[in-house]
Amino acid sequence: MLVTPSLCSSCLLQDYITSTLFITDPSDAHSVHRSFPLTYGQPLVHLSAPSNRSTDAQVIKELPAIRVGVVFCGRQSPGGHNVICGLHDAIKSHNPKSTLIGFCGGTEGLFAQKTIEITEDIVSTYRNQGGYDMLGRTKDQIRTSEQVKSALDACQALKLDGLVIIGGVTSNTDAAQLAETFVDAKCKTKVVGVPVTLYGDLKNQFVEANVGFDTICKVNSQLISNLCTDALSAEKYYYFIRLMGRRASHVALECALQSHPNMVVILSEEAASSKLTLFDITKRICDAVQARAEQDNYHGVILLPEGLIESIPEVHTLLQEILALHKKGVPVDNISAQLSPWASALFEFLPLFIKKQLLLSPESDDSAQLSQIETEKLLAQLVETEMNTRSKNGTYKGKKFNSICHFFGYQARGSLPSKFDCDYAYVLGHVSYHLLSAGVNGYMATVTNLKDPVSRWRCGGAPFTAMMAVKRLHGPGVSPIGKPSIHPTAVDLRGKAYEMLIQDAEKFLMDDLYRNPGPIQFEGPGSDSKPISLCVEDQDYMGRVKELQTYLDMVKMIVKPGCSQEVLKAALSSMSSVVNILSLMSLPTKGQASI
Repeated sequence: MLVTPSLCSSCLLQDYITSTLFITDPSDAHSVHRSFPLTYGQPLVHLSAPSNRSTDAQVIKELPAIRVGVVFCGRQSPGGHNVICGLHDAIKSHNPKSTLIGFCGGTEGLFAQKTIEITEDIVSTYRNQGGYDMLGRTKDQIRTSEQVKSALDACQALKLDGLVIIGGVTSNTDAAQLAETFVDAKCKTKVVGVPVTLYGDLKNQFVEANVGFDTICKVNSQLISNLCTDALSAEKYYYFIRLMGRRASHVALECALQSHPNMVVILSEEAASSKLTLFDITKRICDAVQARAEQDNYHGVILLPEGLIESIPEVHTLLQEILALHKKGVPVDNISAQLSPWASALFEFLPLFIKKQLLLSPESDDSAQLSQIETEKLLAQLVETEMNTRSKNGTYKGKKFNSICHFFGYQARGSLPSKFDCDYAYVLGHVSYHLLSAGVNGYMATVTNLKDPVSRWRCGGAPFTAMMAVKRLHGPGVSPIGKPSIHPTAVDLRGKAYEMLIQDAEKFLMDDLYRNPGPIQFEGPGSDSKPISLCVEDQDYMGRVKELQTYLDMVKMIVKPGCSQEVLKAALSSMSSVVNILSLMSLPTKGQASI
């Protein structure tokens, strides 16, 4: 094992500051409370090592044996196995009679109660290994009433004290519903979620990074860098590379920061914010190709995020019409004939292969099958057509445009996890155990201060309900759509990571400043590297919450019965001002809670 975190060897559980403080929109808080009345309003928890370390052995002996189930949900993500390794080691170190049960085949295995007992022999085989093949996975949802009941029946039949759900945004939202249902059914099983998703979109005040994201970006960045070198050597091809990430562009942003391609076509968030059309994006690429040709450069590497196609306004509208027809049960062959005139005109403009891909059945969350839509080929074809037109018109006098397209969708998912993901996942496994042994329910295991060394990481847990928002079309004040849920977090276009990309965009485009981070390292100077986007952001939210609690405790100690009138007056005046300022700052701004 790469790390055995001392802070998790025998932890104490501390509560502080209720979670209701962290929901940005009061109407969201009301909706969450109404949907999750039994698990709403729980406090944040902080795990800390006991002050008397000499009593560790005694503390471990006193912890009772527990039975815990664990299930993989969602797409496989490097490091997932180490969550189970950490969970197993923590369970057995505190009581060898405790049992860890794995559900085979993901949520379908949970529903069917298809299990294996996870032993040291099994753990030793999969420690620090990629994939989800220890248990496997199938469906990534526990949503329908029948599915929830099957999960409840399984936990009761197996007499589980805890259930750990390993997954992303959708899986942890489902975990929140399970926790609520279990309390209502008086089921003793406590539910804890772990943020594991290669997309990197399960981010908020409490979750700084997702297990698997670092590995995915490192592996993809090396592949991108290899193509950068190839392009620079051959000097005649433009590589169009589409990267996974669904609607959020975290993977594309991080890979761009690591490998320095000539161009990130446009982040999905930027396309949606600026309302860039398909023509706008094509023109932007063509202008870049022409500018490079004027310097006698006829090669380049262009990245584009998976969710770009869905973020282009006119394509988004087309996809919404297609989705509505799917829901009405219209056969695929008849959908194009029932589109509105405007949508039909766009559909007919698109190449045949894109038409077929746009008509594919939607995902379980009603989004298009983005991994199957070859946006890179569409843009390469549109750019080639436009460059040929410019050549005929005499506005472009360079060599013929040539492109090669790639989709890096599955090459990295089964990779050996990076050292960071190994360590992070292992610690989260320990944290999950301590949350369950403390009897908390409806929490996500958290580790913060991640950009610092492992010894300075802060372990704890945050209620699922503190991370929830209500989907709206245009922000606060608009009627909510559906139940509250944990939503994927988009790239912050005002964040430091995006600013870094924008600052160097012109240099990357024109100067071929390609960078190769190399393969994943487990020892040596490159082994401790972490995502650039993680390190440049100032994300120590949980640390600041703890610091705030310290100041509040100090105020209580100073301003107590018997203090002077002057001290009391100063405290009242100061606290009144602080409350007024914070009340104004906490009012939701336009778009703050919109999805």
